[in-house]
Amino acid sequence: MIKVNSELCAICKGRKLLCGRPVCPILERFRIAREVAPLVSKEDVFGSSPPSVFVGEYGYPRVRLGPLVPPIEGDTKYLDDPMRWENVKLEDILRYRSLLIMGQVKVHVDLRKSGRIIQEVQELAMSSKPVDTEMLLKRKPTVKIIPSEFAPPIGPRGEVRKLEITENPKVPRDVDRIIGDELKAKDAIISLYESGFDEYYIVRLLSVGLLGVRPKIVPTRWSITAVQDTIGSYLRKIVLHFDVISQYEVYHSEFLGNRYVVLLLPRRYSFELLEVWLKGSLFGATKPIVIHDYEDYRGIKGYAEQTSGAYYAARLSVLEHLRKRKKQASAMVFREVTPAYYAPVGVWQVRIGVKKALEGTPERFENLKEALGKIGSILEHPLEEYIAKSWLIRQLNQITIMSFLGV
Repeated sequence: MIKVNSELCAICKGRKLLCGRPVCPILERFRIAREVAPLVSKEDVFGSSPPSVFVGEYGYPRVRLGPLVPPIEGDTKYLDDPMRWENVKLEDILRYRSLLIMGQVKVHVDLRKSGRIIQEVQELAMSSKPVDTEMLLKRKPTVKIIPSEFAPPIGPRGEVRKLEITENPKVPRDVDRIIGDELKAKDAIISLYESGFDEYYIVRLLSVGLLGVRPKIVPTRWSITAVQDTIGSYLRKIVLHFDVISQYEVYHSEFLGNRYVVLLLPRRYSFELLEVWLKGSLFGATKPIVIHDYEDYRGIKGYAEQTSGAYYAARLSVLEHLRKRKKQASAMVFREVTPAYYAPVGVWQVRIGVKKALEGTPERFENLKEALGKIGSILEHPLEEYIAKSWLIRQLNQITIMSFLGV
């Protein structure tokens, strides 16, 4: 949901931008929905699915499942490929997603109780290329864009009456083999990842019940976290065998209204994400606070309760960077969400934002004080509040005190 101040909105009406955002999030969603309405307001939909599938979590174990099909043919992969969205704008994402019509149906997560449509959806999900698909809805779809902090936004949707894939899906041999081997879900995820498939393709397979010894349908939101956590835990064990970096390294980038700063410290692997929704941002308070989650070399305990899905997305980009360099380090990721992030579009943007930062040239420092000084010059929120909240900084202080005491 988009957070608004009803009194402020009544005065502004989207014209004065009193909330401080670059565009009115309410009017922007209506504007894009109105633009695409003539294309998507049809009961009979034919087009090339990217391919794309969505599984909701509401009502579990009976959930909404369905393919996403645009009313256009050809190479539509860009409509549902977060790992290609490194140079897009928020309005691009909203427009892409508004063109994907979801033909939803209620199914049970137990494949034995889910009905015949799951077979068609599974065929669609396995394809590595767009698939021509015909979808007949019971009535014209509801044209509305629903943003999400986890998955890319969902656009028009309606109850599906009939679904037919009109061409043979392009299923990679490795996928056929791995699914046929009936591996445990974690082992299948790692095998697919090491075979070169990005995590959003793997998320699709997990969501529609294609991975695991006793597979079942998994909500998309849960699948994203499960896949990124599984790959991250796997990479952490590899990184722990590498040598530690020799200096403090600071990286930074800005992406879709999010500011990212990454600090790599010359010590054994650990990870912390510190996040602030600045004043005027979607979930920003009058007095913004720092939230965080962390782990040491053994991994996180339980679930990242405060930063949730953003934690696993940021951690995966850091671990991929370290593995590529064959180095290990402790890592702190600072995320500041500005008013320019006027519509949540999913944790993929955290994944890309941190990745873009780490692809840049770092500034290197001999000590922590200098590195934090640089970070303080980039961030908008007071650095001392990050430091006061940080678990990793607290560990470093304890180590310094113990060393001083000769313990």
